[in-house]
Amino acid sequence: MTENNRRFPAEWENQQGILLCFPHNGKDWPGKYEAIQWAFVEFIKKVATYETVFLMVADEKLKEKVNEMLEMARVNLENISFIIQKTNRSWMRDSGPIIVENGSEREALNFNFNGWAKYKNYQLDKHVPAKVADVLNIPLTQVMYKGKPVIVEGGAIDSNGKGTLLTSEECLMHPDIQVRNPNFTKADYEAVFKEYLGITNVIWLGDGVEGDDTHGHIDDLCRFVNEDTIVTIVETDPNDSNYAPLQDNLKRLQNAKLENGQSPKIVVLPMPKRIDFEDLRLPASYANFLILNKCVLVPTFNDPNDRKALNILAECFPDREIIGISAIDLIWGFGTLHCLSQQIPA
Repeated sequence: MTENNRRFPAEWENQQGILLCFPHNGKDWPGKYEAIQWAFVEFIKKVATYETVFLMVADEKLKEKVNEMLEMARVNLENISFIIQKTNRSWMRDSGPIIVENGSEREALNFNFNGWAKYKNYQLDKHVPAKVADVLNIPLTQVMYKGKPVIVEGGAIDSNGKGTLLTSEECLMHPDIQVRNPNFTKADYEAVFKEYLGITNVIWLGDGVEGDDTHGHIDDLCRFVNEDTIVTIVETDPNDSNYAPLQDNLKRLQNAKLENGQSPKIVVLPMPKRIDFEDLRLPASYANFLILNKCVLVPTFNDPNDRKALNILAECFPDREIIGISAIDLIWGFGTLHCLSQQIPA
């Protein structure tokens, strides 16, 4: 194994832009596709206020339509850079590349997206990392371990930029539900994270929230807000099915250590009241925020706790504007702002 100087930058480090993909079919949001398109335009507008949006669209026809919508919404079009590429879905956090530093250069990592080991239609999404690397003109590396491709979604990992990574056992270690890498041990994952992300210390949480289609993504649970502070969601209603797993995660974090041996500071975020649509509980979480240059976009859910969550995050990010974005339609696709985006470090 060659020695490398890879480092997985934290999300709050300087960004060249944000990768988004405009939804081109309504299948992820049955019955809400019209609403979703305008919700997406509003999301793009907010990001484009602060930095470049690398906006993936399926074809020239959709590009024209989206361009018209962005003009109508008075989006800063100078900050929009279109990428023409067909996809199955719009979840760039998971199908997009993870961009790391390798010495003084940038490198795009292809973590071999496979539809969260749940859906069969991901053949188009598999081409996203190569396309993005090509547009950015940076090398693409396929993540391998012992001769086989390794599958990890961006939503399953969170970095403090100093060598510590957050992830969950439910997502990566479950023996028979949505198994990404059969027979992988924690040591296997930690070896992969060390080689490709420069990670020396992994904090393992337990289970994710009910209704999470990805089966335990960390970006709905807890996130680094600076190199030694972690925000984590908790449920206050003991009768709610999320109560016990989130308490367990809180205890794990309270007992965890950072790469420097120190204990992390833990900040608690509330949960919105449960959101049900048809016969499904949706995985609404304030932890799915997106950090931009000078700003943090936070999903809101028409809930009394929206204000509390925004205030808590404002204290975590004193130098950034905190902007709530209504995610009441987006969540019908089982994810919100962070799931839909992938930051591109400068």
